[in-house]
Amino acid sequence: MRDQPRRLRSRQTAYRGTSFVARRLALGAAQTVAVVLLIFTLTEALPGDAAVALAGDQPDPARIAAIREAMDLDRPAHERLATWATGTLHGDFGTSLTSGRPVTQYIADGFGPTLTLAALTLVLLIPLGFGLGVLAARHEGGLVDRLVSSVTLAVYAVPEFALGVLLVTVLALKLAVLPPTAVGHGTDLLAHPAVLVLPVLVLLSRPVCSLSRLVRAGMVDALASPYVAHARRCGVPGARIRYAHALPNALAPAVQQLARTVDWLLCGVIVVEALFVIPGLGTVLLNAVAERDVPVVQGLAVVFGVLTVLLNLGADLVAHRLTPRAGVAA
Repeated sequence: MRDQPRRLRSRQTAYRGTSFVARRLALGAAQTVAVVLLIFTLTEALPGDAAVALAGDQPDPARIAAIREAMDLDRPAHERLATWATGTLHGDFGTSLTSGRPVTQYIADGFGPTLTLAALTLVLLIPLGFGLGVLAARHEGGLVDRLVSSVTLAVYAVPEFALGVLLVTVLALKLAVLPPTAVGHGTDLLAHPAVLVLPVLVLLSRPVCSLSRLVRAGMVDALASPYVAHARRCGVPGARIRYAHALPNALAPAVQQLARTVDWLLCGVIVVEALFVIPGLGTVLLNAVAERDVPVVQGLAVVFGVLTVLLNLGADLVAHRLTPRAGVAA
């Protein structure tokens, strides 16, 4: 009889958790559909006719007609939306208007360098961000805490482009210890690790600052809680209190921050890739915009949108797992 309330609470908790996961999955699917519809609508809303824009300053009527036919602009919008959405669901983003290559080939070529940068940055970000946050929280109010907080705040205030220019000027041009760009090294960046140092440093700068401050805040709040004070009175070692009790309280917001960082690394490193001439997705997008290659822009926008939805969905599910009460309440 005594176990019945406990089993009932366990079932209710499991039901609420399953309900939360189902709601987030449904919301993620709806967001993905909304992303596809929004991208198509924005492309349709571009001023002027895309075929005329792609034909050049002095368009030839025959070239305009050929481009319009290639882009299916002579068909009603709803038919083109259905065709494009069906192809997108099957991984067919069409072909480039400038080269005739499949858009998926552009994405595949650019995904490797971008993924390399993102993976290296993430591998360094997790120990650095958590380490600095734990270090600052352990010495709360002391010299180390003030030093870490001041340095991270100062570095976070510097834009990536400005920091990149500074690093290139000092380390590449003045000291000549690192190559300034990845020009001439192709897409296999791991074969030339020196070209990755400066981009990774720039990409690490702001995420390390935000993650460390988030971890510090979570640990400081946990260390000031009544249950930690009770654990100290019971003689629990300080290391166990910090890492087994205080640190887990900072994991849920830290995971969400990491998801936003990965999203930014995969979808928003255009400035860094342009500065260091990295042949990644950002460079592909810039070239497609400059050439008005609408199918490539559409394909990349869909990939970026879906990645954003999936990463945030995964972060929400992990955060719910770590703090189920907060997740259900949300």
